[in-house]
Amino acid sequence: MKILGFDSSGMVASVAVMQDDIIVAEYSVNYKKTHSQTLLPMLDEVVKMTELDLDEVDAIAVAAGPGSFTGLRIGMATVKGFGLALDKPVIAVPTCHALAYNLWGSDRIICPILDARRNQVYTALYEFADNELMCIKEQEAMDICDIIEHINDIGKEVIFLGDGVPVFKSVIEDKMRAKALFAPAHLSRQRASAVAALGRIYYERGEYESADDVKPIYLRKSQAEREREEKDGSRQSD
Repeated sequence: MKILGFDSSGMVASVAVMQDDIIVAEYSVNYKKTHSQTLLPMLDEVVKMTELDLDEVDAIAVAAGPGSFTGLRIGMATVKGFGLALDKPVIAVPTCHALAYNLWGSDRIICPILDARRNQVYTALYEFADNELMCIKEQEAMDICDIIEHINDIGKEVIFLGDGVPVFKSVIEDKMRAKALFAPAHLSRQRASAVAALGRIYYERGEYESADDVKPIYLRKSQAEREREEKDGSRQSD
């Protein structure tokens, strides 16, 4: 089985190829370029280096969100295009699920946090039970202090990871009552290999869609949409 994985939900652009239980290739870049500039050239390089025949891919897995609105749209458009062209199913993997899967086998609570601006994060809570990733709090956009309060109520050690860590690390250290740990650099950001690996599990469960049907998971409206609504509301009040 071959799974092609994509993640463009944040600053990281990442492409991976998984064959059975082996990550054949992974190409990730966390730099100041838009995903529209990087994603397809990265895929092209992976295809060349591994001599991959895209027609032999069984399914395409994508980090479906939450995350950067622009990044999600670029990634989803790319995956939809390949899915339609190759007639392959698409596996929508929630971003926080894939991030948490980086820490497979941990005996602690896992808390991915993605910077959602305005003092908010996209977050969820997970733990592993019998080597299976279990979601104990679904993905949500919320104030960083609210998720910390929820974790404090649980009272267990927690590992934080994601691009929200450098933004909110001082807040976490100040407000956490239980011990807070932070994932090391090589595990702390989105990786297409995790998307592909988790995608394979979903695929074997029959949890996939056609390229036509798959949609991003935004969780909240974009800043442009919010500003437009605020502007329309002020006009109506006038």
